[in-house]
Amino acid sequence: MRIDKFICKSTELTRSEAKKLLKMGDVRVNAEVIKNPATQVHENNSVTVNGEELTARNSRYIMMHKPLDTICSNVDEVYPSLLHYIEVDKAFDLHIAGRLDADTTGLVLVTDDGRWSHNIISPKKDCQKVYRVNLRNQINDDKAAELIERFKSGLQLQGEDQLTLPAKLEIITENLVLLTITEGKYHQVKRMFAAVGNKVIGLHRQKIGKINLDVELGEWRYLTEEEVNSF
Repeated sequence: MRIDKFICKSTELTRSEAKKLLKMGDVRVNAEVIKNPATQVHENNSVTVNGEELTARNSRYIMMHKPLDTICSNVDEVYPSLLHYIEVDKAFDLHIAGRLDADTTGLVLVTDDGRWSHNIISPKKDCQKVYRVNLRNQINDDKAAELIERFKSGLQLQGEDQLTLPAKLEIITENLVLLTITEGKYHQVKRMFAAVGNKVIGLHRQKIGKINLDVELGEWRYLTEEEVNSF
């Protein structure tokens, strides 16, 4: 964890205030003065400010049901950040593990534990994400098996050099499917269906790893220890 972030997790200081302390030489790690805010510290390091040892608060792990017209960002843009919905101390010190577009609803996982979120977003970790996808064009029965195989084999997305990783497509109705992927490329689900001549008109993420969305739209809850440890 960055030293400036560690200070924020251990005190009521903002990130800018933590950087001022560092610049003044008031912060020591294992008795060594540290001024670079990007310096990495670990659990077994001794971090002191003006001789007082700091202890970071426990990391936070949150499930949220993202509403439409919100963004997975720490700053407001055209739409507001979904972090406004999470009523916890220093909510904007959290980050989203796997973003969704403004026009997409569903499960987001929010944390301040960077190593934990890496296990969710890295394609190498093979973490499955399940999306419910509403499509403009119907999938005819005679094309279903071929389409399922194309998603399983990998699709060529515009602007990408490599095929997508194998994906699982389950057809629920002619216009509704479930798609399971392990990547998180830019607009990936929409681009995958564009690659097969269809268009996504509604998108909702309902599962990440072993965690199913179980809170109402716009609501959130802390993850259980079992859920946190499932990644």
